[in-house]
Amino acid sequence: MLAGKRILLIIGGGIAAFKALDLIRRLRERGATVTPVLTRAGEEFVTPLSASALAARKVYRDLFDLTDEAEMGHIELSRDADLVVVAPCTADLMAKMAGGHADDLASTLLMATDKRVLIAPAMNVRMWEHPATRRNLATLRGDGILVAGPNDGNMACGEYGPGRMAEPMEIVGAVEAALMDGPLKGRHVLVTSGPTHEPIDPVRYIANRSSGAQGTAIARALAALGARVTFVTGPAEVAPPQGVEVVRVETAREMLAAVEAALPADAAVFAAAVADWRMAEDVAQKMKKEAGGVPTLRFAENPDILATVAAMGDGRPGLVVGFAAETERVVEHATAKRARKGCDWIVANDVSPATGIMGGAENAVVLITGAGAEDWPRMTKDQVAGRLAARIAAALG
Repeated sequence: MLAGKRILLIIGGGIAAFKALDLIRRLRERGATVTPVLTRAGEEFVTPLSASALAARKVYRDLFDLTDEAEMGHIELSRDADLVVVAPCTADLMAKMAGGHADDLASTLLMATDKRVLIAPAMNVRMWEHPATRRNLATLRGDGILVAGPNDGNMACGEYGPGRMAEPMEIVGAVEAALMDGPLKGRHVLVTSGPTHEPIDPVRYIANRSSGAQGTAIARALAALGARVTFVTGPAEVAPPQGVEVVRVETAREMLAAVEAALPADAAVFAAAVADWRMAEDVAQKMKKEAGGVPTLRFAENPDILATVAAMGDGRPGLVVGFAAETERVVEHATAKRARKGCDWIVANDVSPATGIMGGAENAVVLITGAGAEDWPRMTKDQVAGRLAARIAAALG
């Protein structure tokens, strides 16, 4: 899939830089040519010799190297590639990119390139969650920068949380998706998936039986058609697909915030099974079982993510697709939901226990559009996803 593709790989500083060496090897196994660029901080973790040996190419390091400028100027280097990858992408590099700085070779290349850029962030969990990093990330997404990861995990500093660089094969998948030609190439599609978990107290929560399998399959199918996919997922049972930007959330309010941050998009598919209610007040301590009765729970209504996006003005995606999981009168309820929510399409299915669809491998859906109801035969969730992705591609032209 990557045969003949040229990757400019910028290796930032950080302990995750060692993964960049394996990334070079994985990309070359798939036929790609990799040209490494080492930042000054990157050289503290990866030697130029190791990167050069694995890439079988010269490593570029200094903006003011006259020999390099004579052989290939930094402007030419920035454009003599099909994709620019930054892995690891530190908080400092993200800040430079968001602010338009160009004070070393790496940042100058990123400013001068006319190619797509994919970053794989890697940093301490507190740095990743810092408001400045969140602002920079939003700016980069708005500029069309692709993002792979980061993942949750143990940090070299001993902390745990989001900030671990995506694994090399995850980045390879994102590279393949970025370079893939298809009817949705150049389009941005937002997909929500999985359940939400609404805390009752620190140890209990409200949820439903959604596995996230159908939303995951849809994101994968859209990426296969060349789309840039932002995948906002609740605590799903299935792993997210490779080659898409993954944003993990837990509650409905977090999901709405992530959706709004991911816009604008050409299309949005709301496959997540969002809990309708949450606790009216936060409970700081575990509710104790006491004699004399069952505790009374007071609920508040969660935000309606589908209706909120469908009602947007200039920021509304061109195609808004909702889902309706029903247990009776599927077409009637789904048709009413489409009108009530203001979305363009509704994908409806019968999730009665007897169907085995909720959490199962197959699905049987009805597509509700302005033209009416279209029954689809029972098929695997991957097949449903492929058919829906093709319809989205056709609708977007």
